[in-house]
Amino acid sequence: MGAGLSAGSGLSAGSGTESGFTLTGHTRVTADAARYGLSVEIFGRPAANSLTEAAESLGIEPSDIVKSLVLKRSDGSFLFALVPGGRSISWPKLRAVVGVNKLQMPPAAEALAATGYERGTITPLGSTTAWPVYVDRAIVGRRVAMGAGEHGYSLFVEADSLIEALHATVADISVLQ
Repeated sequence: MGAGLSAGSGLSAGSGTESGFTLTGHTRVTADAARYGLSVEIFGRPAANSLTEAAESLGIEPSDIVKSLVLKRSDGSFLFALVPGGRSISWPKLRAVVGVNKLQMPPAAEALAATGYERGTITPLGSTTAWPVYVDRAIVGRRVAMGAGEHGYSLFVEADSLIEALHATVADISVLQ
């Protein structure tokens, strides 16, 4: 199922509004992707009980599913970390790349306030604030699936195009689970 807004959508970065109407969920993601000129394919998907089950339902490898995590710095600002399935954040590596001594997973309500998305749907695309994005180098050169702003939807995107559009920092920020 393709997404349908053109690159000339008029959406302001992170605003979540277009022509006075509030955009939500995958519609907000689609509009922000269009603003960046980024080609994404958004589709409905069934709920899955595991990474392996999710990958099988999409016909991809678990490592092609990217987790979008919002993390909080000690100064109260946030950032996104994108990590492939089967891997988890290496806190020491990520802190070194970001140049901070402390990062943490915020409570669900703070993550929602920081991004406009519930956990399990978080993506940098369409976030209510354009926080910095850090991407694990393992996704470079791949077509990946990730959250699309609301439960029951995912998106496919070329990782390199996403990295370029978001001016993301690419580094080794993960470890095998």
